Amino acid sequence: MKSIVLLSILGVVSMFAGIFNYRKLILPIILLGIATAIGLLFDQWDMNKHYFNDMAVFDNYAIAFSALILAVSFLIFVLAMYHYRDADPHSVTDIYALFIFALTGGVLLTSYNNLAMLFLGVEILSIPLYVLAGSRRNDLASNEAALKYFLMGAFATGFLLFGIALVYGATGSFALDGIAAYVSNHDMSAIPAFFYVGIIFLIVALLFKVSAAPFHFWAPDVYQGSPVLVTAFMSTVVKISAFAAFLRLFVTCFASLKEYYEIILIIAAIFTLLIGNITAIYQQSVKRMLAYSGISHAGYLLIAIVVMGTSASSVIFYYSAAYAGASIIAFAVLTAIMENKDGRESFEAFKGLGKNNPLLAFSMSVAMLSLAGIPPLAGFFGKYYLFTTAMQDGYMWLVLIAVFNSLISLYYYFRVILLMYSAAEEEVPAFKNHYGLIATIAIALAISLGIGFAPDLLLGLL
Repeated sequence: MKSIVLLSILGVVSMFAGIFNYRKLILPIILLGIATAIGLLFDQWDMNKHYFNDMAVFDNYAIAFSALILAVSFLIFVLAMYHYRDADPHSVTDIYALFIFALTGGVLLTSYNNLAMLFLGVEILSIPLYVLAGSRRNDLASNEAALKYFLMGAFATGFLLFGIALVYGATGSFALDGIAAYVSNHDMSAIPAFFYVGIIFLIVALLFKVSAAPFHFWAPDVYQGSPVLVTAFMSTVVKISAFAAFLRLFVTCFASLKEYYEIILIIAAIFTLLIGNITAIYQQSVKRMLAYSGISHAGYLLIAIVVMGTSASSVIFYYSAAYAGASIIAFAVLTAIMENKDGRESFEAFKGLGKNNPLLAFSMSVAMLSLAGIPPLAGFFGKYYLFTTAMQDGYMWLVLIAVFNSLISLYYYFRVILLMYSAAEEEVPAFKNHYGLIATIAIALAISLGIGFAPDLLLGLL
């Protein structure tokens, strides 16, 4: 709770930075505030604090996922030193405030204990992102991304509210504990049919938020049209928060009814994997490829939701950390490439990077190898623990489909690596290294390598 209050204060402080002329100090203040918020979270470890009449609970699950999205956001703000260094300082402070308010919604999604709080968390997270997606006001692609995201987000919110209404109509409670008690106290056949319809509507809304098929169609256009930093935030913080909310809701309330909706999640997972990986092969833009890559990784995480065993939270937490670390590196390098190549984000723009800037090429190689699941990087162990958990619960055939998709993904990940270490066809201008860019890559690289060589550091938390 203290972290939510602190983040809210940080957002307000950032909004007023321009008025009181402390724009140059706002980024260090934000970084210090986020680091403090992480410390305040772990100060509540093992306490299971409840707030707002049990509408929010900060148990170890909420603390771990909140700390993860705060740590990822910390890296995004470090990268912002580089990304926005030449931007108008008046508008940048507003952008920072929107990021922080969206982050506050993400923390709520990891800690909600009531469907009303789930709705608030989704809206607090989403509304600032609608604005951030269109923050390049003179860019038609950015405006299009904002409009698409807003319209599709409103569509998903309608399903979420309808699902909440139907579940409430059957159980008479918004509280997760009350819904769980209703399910456990009633025979499956005695539960009204509209309750199951409500569950399906909730699944539709949450599949949209995690950009899973068949509700993924907004993601590539929105990711490509948005500024790179906003895309990095959406593909990491938003996805992790949504999966944390997804798992909390279904493990707490609907685990015993899995046979009624399991097939929906399985079909969604399979199509998400296939669509994400196969479509990524045909992309000519690295930014758009990363969007489809994010869709495919949502498919892997959906397998953990399907399994929903005792280790599901630990597996999703570790996989999310591994995915986020690699994604931050990839988007940081992409930011540098786009600046160096006049906004070009094609695969060809990466040619000659290995010779021109070995640090960026090595970092991007680590990110691509981790996303592909190559040992001994964190992405490999994320898939290994995920597949092991699924096989132990009898989902061998689903694991085989996931492994097949992992093999498909090798093509587009290695395509980037091969191009970086091939000769450039044109003179490549020297990169202007910036401490914000180098610090982001160095920290994310250390995290990716660290949790890869010592996975038990994270797996033992939950």
